[in-house]
Amino acid sequence: MKNRTLVLIALCIALNIGLGQAASTLKLPIFLDSIGTVLAALLMGPWIGMATGLVTNLLWGVISGPVAAAFAPVAMVIGLVAGLAARKGLFRSLAGAVIAGVVITLFVTLVATPIRTYLFGGVTGSGADFFVAYLTAVGQRLLQSVALTVIWTNLVDKIVACLVAQAVVRQLPGRIRSLFPGAENVA
Repeated sequence: MKNRTLVLIALCIALNIGLGQAASTLKLPIFLDSIGTVLAALLMGPWIGMATGLVTNLLWGVISGPVAAAFAPVAMVIGLVAGLAARKGLFRSLAGAVIAGVVITLFVTLVATPIRTYLFGGVTGSGADFFVAYLTAVGQRLLQSVALTVIWTNLVDKIVACLVAQAVVRQLPGRIRSLFPGAENVA
């Protein structure tokens, strides 16, 4: 792996953990912990995006506790789908980036819902716990409550992640963009 790839991964991991920790501390109903993963996927492709997500969550799990590590498969899916969406040209437009966020959310829901439900009983310490508790209190089953919460919180979160990552890549100077093969898929 080239040095610039390792530096990019390290910067994106720091971005993920920093923003994710801020969102967690503030108990926001979104996570903000995948902007770096999407950025890495846009610049270097789906495999680097997956690696960035995986290492982020494993490292964050060591630092803050096992919840983050348990969601490593989710972070990997985010990197994979973002990188594939970029290759398909979805990040060439604002609408495409929003669609990419929706597609990522669908895959995240499939992976995150069982983890949140069966490993944590729907409660992970995030701001989204309120929605799970509310939906359960009004009569939804736990699995349905978690799935609905995952969809809605991730829909906003992943669209924001895609739009921010797209904006960052667009703002990079041409000489920097030329160092990253995936940047050509972002307009």
